[in-house]
Amino acid sequence: MSASARFNMIEAQIRTNNVTDVRIHAALDAVMRERFVPAAKQALAYADVPVEIAPGRYLLDPRSFAKALQLVRVTAEDKVLDVGCGTGYSSAVLGRLARNVIALEQDADLVRVAAGLLETLPNVQITQGALIEGFKDEAPYDVIFVNGAIEAQPDTLLSQLGEGGRLVAFVQKGAQGRATLYLKEQGRVGHREDFDANVPLLAGFKKHLGFIF
Repeated sequence: MSASARFNMIEAQIRTNNVTDVRIHAALDAVMRERFVPAAKQALAYADVPVEIAPGRYLLDPRSFAKALQLVRVTAEDKVLDVGCGTGYSSAVLGRLARNVIALEQDADLVRVAAGLLETLPNVQITQGALIEGFKDEAPYDVIFVNGAIEAQPDTLLSQLGEGGRLVAFVQKGAQGRATLYLKEQGRVGHREDFDANVPLLAGFKKHLGFIF
């Protein structure tokens, strides 16, 4: 089931949505997505929907995940910070695209699950900490991948990009979300919006409006 499900996912959800990077196809084909979702949700592992992996935490749908990977252009020389790695699926895929990956997760139970699933990947290191704070001990990063929607510019994460570094996140504005690429050039960070993607809000990235007098 797994091999045919991965093939169908790539053919029906990835290629048809203009993800043409064959390195991404190969990485997705190499990782058994169903291993990273709870047993009760395995029937949804390859469906084109986010899959809940813990209360309020989700595995991104295949389309949004793959298109974001292509947008951020991960190379074999890149150091990547994977923010909100959850059970480790995104880190397992990124580990096949990048030189090394820091998999950041704040939920202790998810950290334990991810550690077990990622133990055979020597270039992936899992660490526990607040997602919104990033992991400055290993900064700067070439790529930062944010696994979910955010409601405000992630300034702390952006400060951990190296020169030429890229960050991809799904920026939520009202009911509409858009994949957004941030790029650091000559010490300044610019951004551009790309494709529509309504994905679940990532823990810790809700915008606090404060008091209005």
